[in-house]
Amino acid sequence: MYAPFATMPDKSRGRLVAEEESYFRSPFQRDRDRIIHASAFRRLKHKTQVFVEHEGDNYRTRLTHSIEVAQVARTIAGALGLNQELTEAVALAHDLGHTPFGHTGEDALHALMGPYGGFDHNAQAIRIVTNLERHYANFDGLNLTWETLEAIAKHNGPVTGALPWALAEFNATMDLELHSHASAEAQVAALADDIAYNNHDLHDGLRAGLFSDAEVARLPIVSSAYRDVDLRYPGLEKNRRRHEALRRVFGVMVQDVIETSQDRLQESGVQSVEEVRALGAPVVRFSDGLWLDLKDIRAFLFERMYRAPKVMEKRAEVSKVVEALFPYFLANPLEMPERWHPEIRMAQNKTALARLVSDYIAGMTDRFALQLHERLIAGKPASG
Repeated sequence: MYAPFATMPDKSRGRLVAEEESYFRSPFQRDRDRIIHASAFRRLKHKTQVFVEHEGDNYRTRLTHSIEVAQVARTIAGALGLNQELTEAVALAHDLGHTPFGHTGEDALHALMGPYGGFDHNAQAIRIVTNLERHYANFDGLNLTWETLEAIAKHNGPVTGALPWALAEFNATMDLELHSHASAEAQVAALADDIAYNNHDLHDGLRAGLFSDAEVARLPIVSSAYRDVDLRYPGLEKNRRRHEALRRVFGVMVQDVIETSQDRLQESGVQSVEEVRALGAPVVRFSDGLWLDLKDIRAFLFERMYRAPKVMEKRAEVSKVVEALFPYFLANPLEMPERWHPEIRMAQNKTALARLVSDYIAGMTDRFALQLHERLIAGKPASG
């Protein structure tokens, strides 16, 4: 049973290319299924979350992160009476536009693309699902519903000011109303992303030995979780103790979002998804107190994990890979796979060509980028 402010599947604004509806799947379930079957989704299994993909089999990748986000998002959406299928579709798609090597690769590619309009992973996700996935007979992309596209574009809030070129290009074809907030389902996906990475980055950092359980146990939220575990299970083996504590942290964040959002939705009086969009502020959120606690956790992770010497050393190394591949393919575009050649030959200027090179590099997995760099560039004498 949907709440009145949920996104109703029978009221979808439709797809860019009209299709006959499925009699056994809703439009948003169909979107979810297409995302799961997309090539870009499969490639997430070899893309960095924090640690470069080949550094260890137990660390999160973009794929496992996206699955965890989807699980959290469905739970919250169900508790709030929202459309779980739309929420899950957005959660699964939210990281499709990420480059190899995570935010490090994105930073490098954005700098390289500075003269050509820059690079933004959220906009790239839209480009992937509307253009770069080319498997269907009647259209490029996945031909997702307006609601799913809006949610992918705006799950972090309204997009104002100068638009990333990839988003501006599609928005000129299908207006996603970028000035407003997205549906509550999109907002849930955004908060589920925060919940998932705050929790699993603590777990991965502990596994990597970047900090200790004793240090983590002094953080807000986490401290009470460890105390509860020690009270219930005195002398518990280290890894079980850690897991029990962090699953409690997970639960605290999820419960806080559900309770705070229920209050917010009731207080706002919204009775439709259109009213959610027009409200001018998000309806799905953490409580003020928990938000402050999460700021402390993020500050700890930033200092001890994202900027740890071991991680920074690897970031510098992989940045050089992207920084070498981009000019190489810009100078030698026909060394890109054959599927790119028709568009390369049609490129009317260097900007158009650079955007094709950016699309190609952004789609690479960590391992493919490293292998390609080794084959094409490493060990070759510098030209001069």
